[in-house]
Amino acid sequence: MPDSPAPLDELIERCHAGDQVAWEAVVRLHRRKVFNIAYKFVGKHDLAEDLTQDIFLKLYRSLDTFDRRANFQTWLISVSRNLCIDHYRSVRKERETINRDVDASTLTPVSRDRSAYAQLELRDRVQLLRAALDMLPPTLRNAVLMRDIQELTYQEIADRLNVPEGTVKSRINRGRTELARQIQRLREQQDAVPKTGVSG
Repeated sequence: MPDSPAPLDELIERCHAGDQVAWEAVVRLHRRKVFNIAYKFVGKHDLAEDLTQDIFLKLYRSLDTFDRRANFQTWLISVSRNLCIDHYRSVRKERETINRDVDASTLTPVSRDRSAYAQLELRDRVQLLRAALDMLPPTLRNAVLMRDIQELTYQEIADRLNVPEGTVKSRINRGRTELARQIQRLREQQDAVPKTGVSG
């Protein structure tokens, strides 16, 4: 008869002693459960895989907080859920910062009940924004559009563009700065054009 796997209590004991093989066995036993929790929060397979790895790393670091009289699986699920909630909040907070950016605010009307003049002005602002976007290098334009228009996370943009997350943040910052500069330049050009009309 083959040897039965080591009991969970014994594995946890060995993990506390720094046994890496025992920890790998714990991960194998619970990986599917943790992955399922992560997937419910992020809804994407690759993001859930990344989150699962982060969770197990944090679980390993907080093993000494586990009360060995308690049920390990209950503790693991509880910690995993809390880490997923933290992740969800950080992503949501990231998206909310868009609302404080000047660039994104030019895309949406303030009110549905606008005067004809105000609607015309809004259309001009949108056209100005589009013209300014067209002046950006494609790498910066794509990053800004994905972040501020499509509201993708930095990680999602990094996956799509196949570049590191740091590069994405850098492109977005540079893109927003350049966009604001181009909008200012276009406005100054518009103001400099003499208005045609009947002079008094």
